[in-house]
Amino acid sequence: MVSKKKKGDGEHPELRAALIDLKRYFAYAGLFSAAVNILMLVPVLYMLQVYDRVISSGSLSTLAMLTLLMVALLAAAGGFEAVRSGILIAASNRMENSLRRRVSDSAFKNTLMGDNLGTGTTAISDLTSLRQYVTSQGPIAFFDSPWVPIYIAVMFLFHPWFGVVAILAVVILLVITFTSEKITASKLKEANSLAGAANSQFTSSLRNAEVVAAMGMAENIRDRQDVYFNRVISLQSDASRKAGILGGLSKSLRMIMQSLVLGLGAFLALRQEISPGMMIAGSLLLGRALAPIDMLVSGWKGFSVARAQYGRLGELLDKQPQAADAMSLPPPEGALSAENVVVVPPGAKAPVVKGVSFALRPGEALGIVGPSASGKSTLARALLGIWPTVAGKVRLDGADISAWNRSELGPYIGYLPQDIELFNGTISENICRFGEVESDKVVAAAKISGVHEMILHLPDGYDTRISASSGILSGGQRQRVALARAVYGKPRLLMLDEPNSNLDDQGERELAEALKRIKAAGCTIVVITHRTMVLQCVDHIMVMKEGAIANFGNKNEILASLIGPAQTQARATG
Repeated sequence: MVSKKKKGDGEHPELRAALIDLKRYFAYAGLFSAAVNILMLVPVLYMLQVYDRVISSGSLSTLAMLTLLMVALLAAAGGFEAVRSGILIAASNRMENSLRRRVSDSAFKNTLMGDNLGTGTTAISDLTSLRQYVTSQGPIAFFDSPWVPIYIAVMFLFHPWFGVVAILAVVILLVITFTSEKITASKLKEANSLAGAANSQFTSSLRNAEVVAAMGMAENIRDRQDVYFNRVISLQSDASRKAGILGGLSKSLRMIMQSLVLGLGAFLALRQEISPGMMIAGSLLLGRALAPIDMLVSGWKGFSVARAQYGRLGELLDKQPQAADAMSLPPPEGALSAENVVVVPPGAKAPVVKGVSFALRPGEALGIVGPSASGKSTLARALLGIWPTVAGKVRLDGADISAWNRSELGPYIGYLPQDIELFNGTISENICRFGEVESDKVVAAAKISGVHEMILHLPDGYDTRISASSGILSGGQRQRVALARAVYGKPRLLMLDEPNSNLDDQGERELAEALKRIKAAGCTIVVITHRTMVLQCVDHIMVMKEGAIANFGNKNEILASLIGPAQTQARATG
């Protein structure tokens, strides 16, 4: 169901719900934390009994029994800690498993909409780091902190001055903790934001490595990245330095206060207000009381980072709410229509497509032509439902394209964008869209797109491994492999954006023949092109200008009006 933020729900309701789902794990972790903290009194009580009972009585049997009991109870405490750690690990794994697909889908949708917030690698990295934080010492400190008042209460039972010193020590450490938060939080938040921008730019430079290398842009790009990374280093170093100073101060104060309690105990013992055993036990108990606070101080940086990651993930999930489960529709026949479609690309303010309307019956082919920046590619994305319309509707078999379940509709859609992207894997895996490799369907798609013979001449044929930036295939070959991927499984709607941009005359003729075969199989085709040869296989041609339809009609009529200007332009540029 769509996750909507209601008044009073607080920030990031979906992420909060995922954490609330872990309450059973946290409850058990809290229960075992209680057992551990109760058993942490054992060394104190053991020390108290040894000093006050064994030494005074000289009883070796009492010492032996107390020692055996102490060893057994502390061994049980170690077992409880191990169980608590296992519970937190299980909770963290459940959290990541429940959120991974949602975070991945949201990051994917966000990237589709042209926004870099929570890109795939950053979002998944944030989720992984958040899972790791759940199993760190930070959450354990939060579980142990509620027991600090109990330890202080026991110290009051020893002597009121012990309790007063303990409260003073806790207050000082808490002040240091909040000071650390005040000093480091904003710097770490800015550093994480800049680090994300720097990593995004670095990833972009790797993706465009050929252009960077060819035009000698590497040094300039590195200089630009260094500005970000140097600022990140400066902010993180400043925050870490100040956090380190406060952390060192916290540890020093903890040792000082423990020593002072020992001295206070000696003073009180000399005045016979407490026993010698209480003198030692009070120092041990204060150390145990301050341990969770000390862990909070030393782990506050990790908590601040985890909180920032939580915020980024929550913002991502809020921005891309989970779509409602759509009812399954029958397999599409391919009837495509646009009804006064208006499209504003993500990040833009003005519409690029303005009131486009047309209708295609199943098996019909439409050619879209027009000058650059006339809205052709934007319209293609809207027709596929990749970008939403701000007005009007795109319908497939009468249903709003956005109402279709994308995973169910996907096998019936073929898409060849301008920028060809192949993925790490074999050619057969790329053609079958990384589903189950069915050799007959893969070969059929390759033959339809005219790439079968070329693939057979590769070193490992269909098992040849390629990557997103592999140079084993030429631009034309990559385009034809991508075309085979688009026509795999006999789609009912095929969208081709400049499919002949990397093809020579022979490749373009083969493409035209391939489109005729695809069309004959009943597939509805929309092809965007600047070249007329491919247009010979379409039924209708739409001419776009400045985002609107300048002309629409039968192929022969529109071609007759276009052929003169096209030839003139060819001579002018030849």
